[in-house]
Amino acid sequence: MGSTMEPPGGGYLHLGAVTSPVGTARLLQLAFGCATFSLVAHRGGFAGVQGTFCMAAWGFCFALSVLVVTCEFTRLHGCLRLSWGNFTAAFAMLATLLTATAAVIYPLYFTQLQCPPEPLGCTTRDFRLAASVFAGLLFLAYATEVALTRARPGQVASYMATVSGLLKIVQAFVACIIFGALVYDSHYGRYVATQWCVAVYSLCFLATVIVVALSVMGHTGGLGCPFDRLVVVYTFVAALLYLSAAVIWPVFCFDPKYGEPRRPADCPRGGCPWDSQLVVTIFTYVNLLLYAVDLAYSQRIRFVPAL
Repeated sequence: MGSTMEPPGGGYLHLGAVTSPVGTARLLQLAFGCATFSLVAHRGGFAGVQGTFCMAAWGFCFALSVLVVTCEFTRLHGCLRLSWGNFTAAFAMLATLLTATAAVIYPLYFTQLQCPPEPLGCTTRDFRLAASVFAGLLFLAYATEVALTRARPGQVASYMATVSGLLKIVQAFVACIIFGALVYDSHYGRYVATQWCVAVYSLCFLATVIVVALSVMGHTGGLGCPFDRLVVVYTFVAALLYLSAAVIWPVFCFDPKYGEPRRPADCPRGGCPWDSQLVVTIFTYVNLLLYAVDLAYSQRIRFVPAL
């Protein structure tokens, strides 16, 4: 749900953008995001793909939060060719997922209770512990905004603020995890059946991104067909496609006729195709469940495309 423009006689600055519960949550996002990013960059340190992901996630969320708060406070969002309510709801959900992932990854890979050897020492450990705490608080701040702006039952709201709209962001995020596992030596090209599963993941991801993009850009009203009806049809088809992948992928990866039912003993940790196949399997079922829940909620959504 987005803010509405004040009448022509109102002031140029919108104090409610920083004093309302949602505004307070956004200010906390800026404070916690800046603290987390600064602690890691100053002495906490990061390395490898995991550390780069965490820093990129925190930097991206902080930059977009600055944009949101600035546009809300100065009312400049009325000049943007966006559905502001859809944009802020989609970003808050995406930021929640990104910061939740970073809040798990950074402590897991970089934080220890024991002091690392010199030249890092106990100071680096303390900075990493503090960064981990602020990373968790940052996630809670974004989750609070999602909870505050989520459309309530019977409430007319922008699509991305509904449960169905928020689930679209989660579905796309889970699909990205699947893609990451697929490209990490998953051997998906061995069989036509597993290639079909990859096509299913790709098709559903692209369709979900298109739905989100149309909502954020405010172009859902010019499709020639009611947008909510198209969403229901697409979600139903996506659920069926994921159901096929949820059956096919495990068979062709873990059945003794086609793959390995158990993890090979000589498979290296961190570079085992079996692990990637297991990750794809788990998140295939996760997305199947998400699409099923989405289909149930899509039956009763009421939203206004222009919000």
